Amino acid sequence: MALGTRTDRRPSMARIIWDSSVGKKTVMAVSGLVMLLYLVAHMLGNLKIFFGADEFNGYAHWLRTLGEPALHYEWALWGVRVGLLAAVVLHAVSAYQLSRRDIKARPSTYVHKRLRTSYATRTMRWGGVILGLFIVWHLLDLTTLTVNENAQPGHPYENVLATFGTWYGNAIYLVAVLALGFHIRHGFWSAAQTLGVGSATRDRALKAAATALALALTVGFASVPVAVMTGWVS
Repeated sequence: MALGTRTDRRPSMARIIWDSSVGKKTVMAVSGLVMLLYLVAHMLGNLKIFFGADEFNGYAHWLRTLGEPALHYEWALWGVRVGLLAAVVLHAVSAYQLSRRDIKARPSTYVHKRLRTSYATRTMRWGGVILGLFIVWHLLDLTTLTVNENAQPGHPYENVLATFGTWYGNAIYLVAVLALGFHIRHGFWSAAQTLGVGSATRDRALKAAATALALALTVGFASVPVAVMTGWVS
């Protein structure tokens, strides 16, 4: 090879971090916390449905005009969507790659697997798949209105009622909410361990906080379809 033709380059710091298991776990933790903050805000917004159509539709309109007049209509909302999409992709890819590494490192299954892991831990992977599929459904249902047969563009309150006026809309949403609860319960505690917040003395408190947070989000999100099904919201 002639002098000056070497193309070997040292990998960048970002690449080194991404290639390491610790780096991927950190990416999972940070992206998971970003999505968790969004979920809390999203749940609080959903609960406005209990204050009537005007309140809920007004909130939906405010989301689209956020940042005006500095930003154009829906620019802020699309910024949030793009950021969330990046968080979801990073979370899913790092989770998948860590899973593959774990399988390669431990090709044989544990004999006492049930004693080593909780129910939430064993269902994290399937829970992630369920949530991924639900995100696609949720966007097609209440954002693009593609699968919502009785949808009315510009009427978010009525569209929510249309979704939860069907048995399959309720079933899909409630299954996803339960999967979310289990995912958050384990994920919140795991993220705290990865980011160095956890310790032997804080372990019980962190697990209690994770359980409380998961329960609050599960009940908060599930309350909307239940309210529509029972006629409380109509």
